[in-house]
Amino acid sequence: MNPWPFVIAAYALTFAGTLGLSIAAWRAMRAAEQRADSLKRDR
Repeated sequence: MNPWPFVIAAYALTFAGTLGLSIAAWRAMRAAEQRADSLKRDR
């Protein structure tokens, strides 16, 4: 049995997971920065 389809699928899943996690972290960081900025403006 040829292992390459499984290797390619594993790399694709890893890449997709890393990309998804990076996007989620970036969005959470942006939201936290906006909340911090709103606290600075309220003072």
